[in-house]
Amino acid sequence: MTPETPPEPRARRRRGRGDGKPPPSKRAVNYRKLRNPFPTMNVFSQDEIENMHQTALRILQELGVKVLLPEARKIYAQGGARVDEDSQLVYLGHDTVEAALASAPNSINCMAGARARDINMELGCLTFQPGAGCPNATDLERGRRPGSGSDFRELIQLTHHFDVFQIVSPLVEPQDIPTKLRHYFTVEAQLTMTDKFPFFFSRGTPQVMDSFEMLQDFRGLSDDAFQANHHCYTIINTNSPRTLDISMAQGLIDFARYGQMPIVTPFTLMGAMAPITVAGAITLSHAEVLAAITLNQLVRPGAPICYGTFTSNVDMKSGAPALGTPTHFQASLAAGQLARFIGLPWRSAAGSASNLNDVQAANENQMGLWGCLMAGASVVIHSAGWLESGLTVSYEKLITDVEVLNMIAELCAGNTASADEIGFEAAISEVDPSGHFFATSQTMARYDTAFYEPVVHDYANFGTWTERGAPDANTRATAVWKGILAADNRPDIDEPKAEALDAFIEKRTAEGGAPPES
Repeated sequence: MTPETPPEPRARRRRGRGDGKPPPSKRAVNYRKLRNPFPTMNVFSQDEIENMHQTALRILQELGVKVLLPEARKIYAQGGARVDEDSQLVYLGHDTVEAALASAPNSINCMAGARARDINMELGCLTFQPGAGCPNATDLERGRRPGSGSDFRELIQLTHHFDVFQIVSPLVEPQDIPTKLRHYFTVEAQLTMTDKFPFFFSRGTPQVMDSFEMLQDFRGLSDDAFQANHHCYTIINTNSPRTLDISMAQGLIDFARYGQMPIVTPFTLMGAMAPITVAGAITLSHAEVLAAITLNQLVRPGAPICYGTFTSNVDMKSGAPALGTPTHFQASLAAGQLARFIGLPWRSAAGSASNLNDVQAANENQMGLWGCLMAGASVVIHSAGWLESGLTVSYEKLITDVEVLNMIAELCAGNTASADEIGFEAAISEVDPSGHFFATSQTMARYDTAFYEPVVHDYANFGTWTERGAPDANTRATAVWKGILAADNRPDIDEPKAEALDAFIEKRTAEGGAPPES
C-alpha cells in the first residue's frame, strides 16, 4: 500500500514587511494579560441562581445524562453514580457533583510557546479567541469556499499578528486534508507559525496522543513536565439535551489524564435543543456542564477544566440560530452568574448569523461581545470573524472585529489622573482663552503615543477619503489582511525541532495516520 501524501510542508523563515505598509507605530501596546474592567451585570437574583443550580443537580440525579462511551460510564459508576447500562443513562448524586466542583481549580495557568504569551484562566481575566470551527472561509477577493489547509495557515498568521488574540482557535476546517491526517497539519501549523496557547481537537484517543506527543517533543518537555502544566486546550461540546457522545467523553478523559484543559460548552439553542426560556435553557446547560466536570474530576481530581456555555435563541420563523440578540445577551449574563456561583473560570461567545460582513454582522457581534463582557467571561470564543452562525469565517470580518477588541483591550488598562495627566503647567496654563492645545508641552510630548491607532477605521474627512478612492471598511480590511500575510511575521523557531516534527508527521502518515475514533 502506497503511503498517502503528507500535508504540504510549510515555507519557513520568510521575513520583511509587505510593500506599502506604514511604518511601525510608536505606541507600545500589550494586550496579552487583560483583566475585565467592567462590573458584572446580573439578569437573575441570587435566590434564582441558587434555584437554577439546585434544579440542575436535580436533573442529574433524577433524569440523568446519556453517556455513550462505556469507559466513561464505568468511571462514573466507580465514582458513586448510578448507571443503567441498558439505557446508557448516568444518574449523579449531589455529593458526587459537589465533590467534583470542590476539586476543580479556580485558576489555571496556561503555558504558551513563549513565557510572555502565558495566560491565566480565572474569573476576572479576559482572553479573546477568533472565530472557530467553520467549514467555510470567505474574503472579498476569493469568495466563499470550503475551508482549506491554505486558509487555515493564513488565519493562523492573522491570529498571531494581533496581540488581542491570546489563544489560537481551530479557525476553519481544512477539508482538503484527510481527517486521519488533519490533526498533524493543524498542530504543526500552530506550533511553527505562532507561540500562542494552542487548540487541539478531541477526535479520539489516537489523534489526541499524537497531538500531545508533537507538542511535548517540539517544546522539549519530559513526560512529567508535560503533565504537571497546562500546554493546550480543547473544546468539549455536549449533545444537548443531556447527551455526552463518545468522542467528547473520551476527550474529557484523555485531557484529564494528561493534565490539559478542556472547555466544556453545551450548545443550547432556546426553543430547539433547550427550553424556550433563558432560565430553562441555562439550567439545562449548567446541568450538562456539571456532568462533564464531574467526569473530568473523577479521572483526575484537580485537573484543569473551564466552565462554558453557548446559549442563544432560534429564529422561530425558520429554526435558524440567531446570535447577538437580547436573549443571547441575557443568557450570557445568567451563565456568568452560575460560573461565579461555583467559582470556576468560564467561556462565553460572540458571533453573528449574518451572511456577510455588513451592519447586521457588526451589530450582532458587538451585542454578543458586550454580553460576554458584562457577564464577566474569562474567555470569549468566536470574538472575531464568525459569520452564518459559525458556517463561515470571514477574513474581512476578522479585521473589522479586531478593531473593537483592540478598543476593549485599551479600556482594560484604565486611566489615571496624576498631576502630569491633568497638566496644569504643561497644558492648561499654556493656552490663552479661545486658544488651542495642539502645541502645548503636554501635547508635543504625547502626540504620537496618546491615542489608540485604528487598524481599519478611517478618520479622514470626506474630501480626503474621496480622493483616496472612497474605500469602505470591507475594502480597507482586505488591504489590511493582505498586508499582514505579505509581511509573514511568524516567530522564530528551533529548526532541528521543526525538522523532527516534520519527520514525525511523515512517519505517522506513512503508517496510515490516526482515524478520528476512540
